[in-house]
Amino acid sequence: MTEPSPSVAPTPTEGHCDSAFAAVGNAFRENFRLHDEVGAALSIRIDGKTVVDLWGGHRDAARTRPWEHDTLVNAYSVGKGIAAMLVLSLVERGELDLDEPISRIWPEFAVEGKSGTTLRMILAHRAGLPGVRKELADDAMYSWSTMTEALAEQAPYWEPGTAHGYHVNTFGFLVGEPLVRRIGHPFAEALRRRVTGPLGADFYIGLPASEHARVAELIQHTPPKNVDAREVLMAHFRTGEPERDAMLQATYMNPIGLSGFGTVNGRGWRLASIPSTNGHGTARAVAALYDHFLTHDVTQNGFVGPGLRDEAIATHSEGLDEVLGKPSRFGLGFQLAQPTRRVGTASGFGHYGYGGTLGFADPETGVAFGYLMNRPGQRWQTPRTNALLDALDESLGLPRWVEPNEDRREGDTAPDEKIST
Repeated sequence: MTEPSPSVAPTPTEGHCDSAFAAVGNAFRENFRLHDEVGAALSIRIDGKTVVDLWGGHRDAARTRPWEHDTLVNAYSVGKGIAAMLVLSLVERGELDLDEPISRIWPEFAVEGKSGTTLRMILAHRAGLPGVRKELADDAMYSWSTMTEALAEQAPYWEPGTAHGYHVNTFGFLVGEPLVRRIGHPFAEALRRRVTGPLGADFYIGLPASEHARVAELIQHTPPKNVDAREVLMAHFRTGEPERDAMLQATYMNPIGLSGFGTVNGRGWRLASIPSTNGHGTARAVAALYDHFLTHDVTQNGFVGPGLRDEAIATHSEGLDEVLGKPSRFGLGFQLAQPTRRVGTASGFGHYGYGGTLGFADPETGVAFGYLMNRPGQRWQTPRTNALLDALDESLGLPRWVEPNEDRREGDTAPDEKIST
């Protein structure tokens, strides 16, 4: 995509930016001018105080509807971190156990070598279930029971606990079903009762129809009309190794719209509970949730105490990822900092979403960060996200980050950069 000329009139932005973080405000505005941002919001808190709360641009590709202070947008995998907060809140209160086989709650799961699989393994992406093996109907992702039943009955792709691989789209169903069975509420209701509702956080997994009018349109790259979209998508997951290709296609494309491609702007997608990929919210809500997780313990109505928080952000998986084919690093439901995945300083934890959306918290700096937009980028290192993070580092007086050489190459994209992170 050709970058806009510097002479283009600046896109109006609104909100508040503390003078100490003027560089962040400038980077947010410059993303519209230099990197073709369409609509976006950014919120940053430090030790509970909001220092940046900005929004701007448009909710639609035609750029006719302005982005408002309460505009919601699909956050893709940013929702994984928020789903993890919910699950961990039940662990903190003894309602779930990290190391108890989940088959004790979910008996149907105890087949095909999965009887010893624990919640800890699933949260750390070690369960061996990144995709569904049997072919599913195109709309299967809208049915919680269809997805969880298919996962329960199948054999894993590797022995649970022996390796890790990013469970791109199955993570939410796998961590969610034990929770649903234990407390007896649908996932969307549990999230509202336990996490978002008490904080008044504007974030949903399973968006009520009453809220659809304020959702921003996701702007996706689509193939020409004379090109088979399914074939184009499947081509991204052909490595020449039949078994790996089958796993990748199941991970990202079974059912075909599971990652949101071609479905993300539909009513069915918004109504469904797909915790890995279809959380809808504001950047303000994402930052507020991470701030609360970082700064409040259970005596302050927090989700977890300091012990479980430390355990959740400790390294549980590290090294070559069986799905991504490159290194990844996970705690319990959170991505952890590594050279190619910035989440604050080395102590940071959070989760990226497709094309550069991001939510994280950083114990070293006290930062809680939320950035959501409606035109996803196409690279592992999204220039718009990096510009915001560079400006934040500058404002905090942190050393300048250097982009790893291995990620400078055009086309150096893992499957999740094409579809969902």
